Amino acid sequence: MSSAEAKKLVVVVLDGLRYDAARKYLGYMEHLVEQGEVTCYQVQSQLPSLSRPLYEVLLTGTPVARNGITANHIARLSREQSVFHLAVAAGLRTAAAAYHWVGELYNRAPFNPVTDRHQHEENQPIQHGIFYFEDHYPDSHLFLDAEHLRTTYDPSFLYIHSMNIDDMGHKHGGESKQYEGAVRAVDGMLATLVPLWRSQGYEIIVTSDHGMNAAGQHGGTEPEERNVPLYVFGELPIPSPKLQGDQGLSQLYLAPLMCHYLGIKPSGAMVKWE
Repeated sequence: MSSAEAKKLVVVVLDGLRYDAARKYLGYMEHLVEQGEVTCYQVQSQLPSLSRPLYEVLLTGTPVARNGITANHIARLSREQSVFHLAVAAGLRTAAAAYHWVGELYNRAPFNPVTDRHQHEENQPIQHGIFYFEDHYPDSHLFLDAEHLRTTYDPSFLYIHSMNIDDMGHKHGGESKQYEGAVRAVDGMLATLVPLWRSQGYEIIVTSDHGMNAAGQHGGTEPEERNVPLYVFGELPIPSPKLQGDQGLSQLYLAPLMCHYLGIKPSGAMVKWE
């Protein structure tokens, strides 16, 4: 689908999902790969392989050394132009069902659960948001929150960020049956929703921020902590030299990829596809 045609995008970020677990346990997504409808790429996350810094990387296409979101405790608004900012500036409607750290980066910080769980403000980068604040908030509820936003507000850009895989990884390790079970559960949710989204004209990206090692940790340089999947319909609209051999694709390319699918111009700080 060309950038001129594609104006509706769903981005699903499965927090803590490592590449090898995705390829083994996301049976529905891998079915689409087998059918030739979807391609799965390996992405190497930026460092540190921590959540809040990588939320900023995914949505602004800038490394930590530039954006300053260097650790999970840096709770402030982003100083970069995110895909949300760019989409709103282009006249597109935005929405997010996500962990509250996403809201703190782009709408309001610090997050107040009493006033900020539901946000509907046309002048904000995330115009329609439902934000949760407990890591065990059920992914099943999160995806229904997203569907409420999608069907009620018809966003061009819908960002869905789930936390149960990461939560199970921290509690039981990235090679535990609990972690595996959380991945398999999300696959069932995608099996329900992806066909619906596609039938209604959405481009879809499924990816992760970081992985998880066997000890239930991430933040460092291990492949288990850094290597994550990227599922797209068709193939990436980039020349193959941008792929980094065994390391895969740089995570910095995901923000301009989102812009491409939305048909909007990336920020000047984002890496160029050419």
